[in-house]
Amino acid sequence: MAFDLEMIKAVYARFEERIEAAKKVVGRPLTLTEKILYSHLFDGKASQPYERGKSYVDFAPDRVAMQDATAQMALLQFMSAGKKKVAVPSTVHCDHLIQAEIGAKKDLETANKVNKEVYDFLASVSNKYGIGFWKPGAGIIHQVVIENYAFPGGMMIGTDSHTPNAGGLGMIAIGVGGADAVDVMAGMPWELKFPKLIGVKLTGKLNGWTSAKDVILKVAGILTVSGGTGAILEYFGEGAESLSCTGKGTICNMGAEIGATTSLFAYDQKMKAYLEATGRKDIASEADKVAKHLRSDEEVYQNPSKFFDQLIEINLSELEPHVNGPFTPDLAWPISKFAEAVKEKGWPAKLEVGLIGSCTNSSYEDITRAASIAKQAVTKKLKTKSEYTVTPGSELVRFTTERDGLLKVFEDIGGVVLANACGPCIGQWARHTNDPNKKNSIITSFNRNFAKRNDGNPNTHAFVASPEIVTAFAIAGDLTFNPIKDKLKNENGEDVMLDEPQGIELPIKGFAVEDAGYIAPAIDGDKVQVIVDPKSDRLQLLEPFPAWEGTDLKGLKLLIKAKGKCTTDHISMAGPWLKYRGHLDNISNNMLIGAVNFYNEATNKVKNQLTGAFGEVPATARAYKAKGIGSIVIGDNNYGEGSSREHAAMEPRFLGVRAILVKSFARIHETNLKKQGMLALTFVNPADYDKVREDDSVDILGLQSFTPGVPLTVVLNHSDGSKDEFKVNHTYNEPQIEWFKAGSALNLIGLKEKSSK
Repeated sequence: MAFDLEMIKAVYARFEERIEAAKKVVGRPLTLTEKILYSHLFDGKASQPYERGKSYVDFAPDRVAMQDATAQMALLQFMSAGKKKVAVPSTVHCDHLIQAEIGAKKDLETANKVNKEVYDFLASVSNKYGIGFWKPGAGIIHQVVIENYAFPGGMMIGTDSHTPNAGGLGMIAIGVGGADAVDVMAGMPWELKFPKLIGVKLTGKLNGWTSAKDVILKVAGILTVSGGTGAILEYFGEGAESLSCTGKGTICNMGAEIGATTSLFAYDQKMKAYLEATGRKDIASEADKVAKHLRSDEEVYQNPSKFFDQLIEINLSELEPHVNGPFTPDLAWPISKFAEAVKEKGWPAKLEVGLIGSCTNSSYEDITRAASIAKQAVTKKLKTKSEYTVTPGSELVRFTTERDGLLKVFEDIGGVVLANACGPCIGQWARHTNDPNKKNSIITSFNRNFAKRNDGNPNTHAFVASPEIVTAFAIAGDLTFNPIKDKLKNENGEDVMLDEPQGIELPIKGFAVEDAGYIAPAIDGDKVQVIVDPKSDRLQLLEPFPAWEGTDLKGLKLLIKAKGKCTTDHISMAGPWLKYRGHLDNISNNMLIGAVNFYNEATNKVKNQLTGAFGEVPATARAYKAKGIGSIVIGDNNYGEGSSREHAAMEPRFLGVRAILVKSFARIHETNLKKQGMLALTFVNPADYDKVREDDSVDILGLQSFTPGVPLTVVLNHSDGSKDEFKVNHTYNEPQIEWFKAGSALNLIGLKEKSSK
């Protein structure tokens, strides 16, 4: 079944006209990225060229997708916008709130009981406002999107940082905060700084133990966690066309780990085959009609260095399997060097758990390749040394792989099949351990491996690899094992080797499912009631943030000076806190509790300047707020990397933080801060970070003439009576400055809605 076919036809119908208009104003051939961007301008045909990395542009995405944890806040905001129905096709996917503990059936039953209030809220809001609803157990948002909604040449936004997964089907798909989703659902333009372009030329063909996952693990090692910031990665070349559609999705999915705006591949026969296999032959037929527009112009492929801001080349025939980590997804180790690194670094060599699946690697091909390794543990009489879990990405994949006997293969080696949900990947894992703080190693086929992300233990060394490598390590139970060259001793005392994995891209008997988990919205939602219990500790209706008072901000208390990596997990943890994602007051009690305080190297322990005592970050912020005193957060490089969760911006705003001043921001988080009426500022001179003292009160000057491109001034008022003064940069344009003045972007939408009536 193809959803929204008429919308897709309309997108393709305007393609040629808009692309030709863009070529005229740009004056040269276009990359695929540029074709899709220019064909989705909010104002229609291009009338001017846009400068990469500088021009702010209004776009009109084709659709919006939201996962349950972020959908709560997004839909609470949408309810405040005064609209009767979403302006573009939109969906909600219940995948984040299911905790992995025992197994799929029991865990799903528990989730439905524990989260009933939230699921009922999301279902009723979806029903009222014309939003498609995917119930718990249907699958992980990104897998469901690529199976049902992604289409070549389209543009979508999603309230999850791994929305770029849809780039595997040729779509520009970008992770955003909920406020951005509200704009698009309300029929407003969606703003993005026109991205820079990084070309990745793939030659050769994968072989042996190497998989598509190893491409992005290699790229992460090249670009690091911030190297893709402000850029779209476009993959091309003979190697790109040899990869399966879902393999392409894996690469695009984990592009979020290098800060990329998104990643994508050109339409090809692999995509066509996947569309047809997932019941969308009609979409493939429409894509075929405009196929020449669903790839870069030939001049781009002939001389790519002329058209991309940066060019990377990878020979797939020579690419080794990689293992990345621990604690960061860009610490890349070729398998030939990994064992040596484990020994030299003193990482725990004993592997406790191997976990496969997630939105990154849960395709039919992934499962078959991992199963081909797992089967050898039985036939070659090998005992699995580590715990082993499998997370199917969707009910479609789960049902099909069970039908084909693949899930039984995993159970035969002691594996546990978990619910079709995010689970351990996002910290929704009730891990079986006697010591929750011990130093240990796990390996996953997930995308992120920040400290404490999977199980809350800062001493868990989490490594990332392909599902087949994870499975091989789980059998060996040892991170110094290299499946390409090392032997294992079986139950009979014989030395045996694992054979290379064998995979099947698409099921020979086709995909099958009894209940995919989709619920269509009411045709007329006027009579649908959305009820939020005022006594609920899970859901809370939103109150508008106050507008800017019209003056400079003076006397802001330093809340915390964060040292080193400060991701959105550090700012607003997931795991047990997910239950409060629809209740801003309650979720704010996790604000910055994972950030490291520069002055004492501790987490969640900062000085309260009113009392001189040290306390928790949220409690200290609440103390300042109660006295009508604003506060400021100081941060390091790439502040806010990781998840798109806008709670990391809304919580500081709610608790009285007025500004975040850092060395550099991750893209999504900077936008989220702007949307919530916060000041997102960067040091002109990064060395000024060192001037900030623990007892400082801070003034931010120049706001009455707040202008794009003009720095503001920060004054540090030290407790000894001395001062430091320096300039700080910002990237606000005129509309974003209006967000700040109104108190938030949502406030501005509400004002415009009222004035139009």
